[in-house]
Amino acid sequence: MMARPTRPTRLDPEARRAALAPLPGWRDAPARDAIVRDFVFADFVQAFGFMSQLALVAERLDHHPEWSNVYNRVQILLSTHDAGGLTTLDIQFAQQADAAAARFGL
Repeated sequence: MMARPTRPTRLDPEARRAALAPLPGWRDAPARDAIVRDFVFADFVQAFGFMSQLALVAERLDHHPEWSNVYNRVQILLSTHDAGGLTTLDIQFAQQADAAAARFGL
């Protein structure tokens, strides 16, 4: 049986700034220790395809986003509930989301 990785810890303000610098589409969620980004695709099929790709990422990372989809729009909010805020897991997921969006031309 594979050992589960240690629980991530919240990023301190300096580490948070450094981690978010290469992720310009992401912004702080005003009421939470979280980040959020809105993605707008050509249509529902692209938005759903994007979410399907990220569902596989979420399973691999064992880290699941809060997200919503309305037609061609997907909003993703990232925060590690077990740690009470933003961690490296959220940054990894944001990087994967940006890479997936780039494959759709965003």
